[in-house]
Amino acid sequence: MQSSAFAGLCDRSVLDQTYQDFELIVCDDGSTDSTPLLMSEFVDRGIRYIRHPQNIGKSNNMRSGFAAATGEYFIKFDDDDRLTSQFLERTSAILDKDSNIDFVSTDHWAIDANNNIDENQTQLNSYKWGRTELSAGIIEDLLAAVFVKQSLQIGATLFRRRALKEVGFLRPNLQNCEDNDLFVRLAIAGKKCYYLPELLMEYRFHAQQQGIDRAIPYLTDKLRYLTSYEFDCETLEAVRLRRIAEAQLALGLRLIEVGETEKGRLMVRAGKSASEAKMWAGLGLSLLPVELRGMAFAVVRELLKREL
Repeated sequence: MQSSAFAGLCDRSVLDQTYQDFELIVCDDGSTDSTPLLMSEFVDRGIRYIRHPQNIGKSNNMRSGFAAATGEYFIKFDDDDRLTSQFLERTSAILDKDSNIDFVSTDHWAIDANNNIDENQTQLNSYKWGRTELSAGIIEDLLAAVFVKQSLQIGATLFRRRALKEVGFLRPNLQNCEDNDLFVRLAIAGKKCYYLPELLMEYRFHAQQQGIDRAIPYLTDKLRYLTSYEFDCETLEAVRLRRIAEAQLALGLRLIEVGETEKGRLMVRAGKSASEAKMWAGLGLSLLPVELRGMAFAVVRELLKREL
């Protein structure tokens, strides 16, 4: 049996795996709740607990867990998701059988805040992200799957740790899009992924509304991710450039809304190709006093029927 390493908050679904040859590393990113007390109850289970006294950021927290890992295989697992009991058994068997496969990804259930499986949302989610188009086996066009379709969920993926080491695992100082970035770098590096079309993980869906305080850092990280590459394939490059323009426009509009006017204007002009109508709307609203912009943006969003 091969040992496996984990980073994330302790979850019963990890401890209850049918495959038990693993190490569990819990990374606490400066929590202010009862996490340290909770973890004290699990020390006799052989769980390794890494506590950062202050928040160091999502990717940095996960990098600390990866650095501490000793297993041949590795999964990055967030605290609010769950694994089905056979996840490790089914995915590790594929890696054990073929050393040329660098990671195995599966489909996953959608669950709500009460841990209830939503079968309808699960089907819609699998279709939306292109997993219904994937068959069992090696994904032939991995870049298209992970960049265009964004089909793979990192919490539903078991990696060879050596493959992650070769690409540097997660980039430091990223709070958002770190998973997308990792998959793209793995694909660019020529790593091979086996897709297992079984629902072996449970992904928790959260409210889709994104407040402006959350949107600005998210879009900033998204631009950092999207501008880190250039693709030789014209089709992929066209998708990348379009997404950059969309992110620039969205970020510029939000910067204007919060009063970072000049920076916002530059950004919306850079994203002009995504929507000239939104660009001109944003530039027009940038002439208003800052205290009136929030209400004005809300009205315009309603009129356009699309969030700016």
